[in-house]
Amino acid sequence: MLFCALAGVRLLQIVNRFQERIQMKRIDLQSCLDELLVCASFKDYCPNGLQVEGRDPIQRILCGVTASLALIEEAIKCEADAIVVHHGWFWRGDDPCVTGTRKARLAKLLAHDINLFAYHLPLDAHPVYGNNVQLAKVLGWQPTGPARQEPLLMLGRVEHPIGAGEVARSVAARLAREPLLVGDASRKVSTVAWCTGGGQGFFEQAIDAGADLFLSGEVSEKTVHLARESGVPFIAAGHHATERYGIQALAGFLAEKGLEAAFLDLDNPV
Repeated sequence: MLFCALAGVRLLQIVNRFQERIQMKRIDLQSCLDELLVCASFKDYCPNGLQVEGRDPIQRILCGVTASLALIEEAIKCEADAIVVHHGWFWRGDDPCVTGTRKARLAKLLAHDINLFAYHLPLDAHPVYGNNVQLAKVLGWQPTGPARQEPLLMLGRVEHPIGAGEVARSVAARLAREPLLVGDASRKVSTVAWCTGGGQGFFEQAIDAGADLFLSGEVSEKTVHLARESGVPFIAAGHHATERYGIQALAGFLAEKGLEAAFLDLDNPV
């Protein structure tokens, strides 16, 4: 039986390579992912790991960037036992009342007995499956390692020194999304720094580390001034667009374990 047939949406990768599929106890899957991503070493804005308990054991897993209602509905169509995402629920500062859209999402998940696993900062920083490392592969950048004392800020180099405008055009082609370039488009870029998603707060640390250019997912008003005044160009390439690749790689890891795992990319323009 095929993993699923999703008419009208983009199932970018069915990653299972096994004729014989396995099942895994929920607690074993949780331990496997928690240990792989070293969850205990992170202070995060949300719980990492199992967020909503569903049926046991688990064989079929749908992976996506965010635990949206749309992803849950596709998991139901697929008869998935679990959803694994980067952006889960129960964020610090959220209204704890289960009403409105929160109630609709949770009700669907519970009604169909589907497990929800989420990994936020641990997936950003992982040296193999992390968003930062996987984005570098897509962009053709060579990581030299995380910044000193900050595992979420990645440093690296482009293959050949090129102008910041050329970097932006390459990013647009590889991510299939037009980024926003702020600053001097003609500045020659050899060293780069980046943090996917909402990592623009590391811009000053990237400048201090000697980066010629910094890339993140989002941009705010104050970041524009910092790029102009520091002379270091800033690229906002999209929160969703820069964070598709870690969870996609994690789907591949789960498939290598023998589970039936697929990554689904639901369009998000942000």
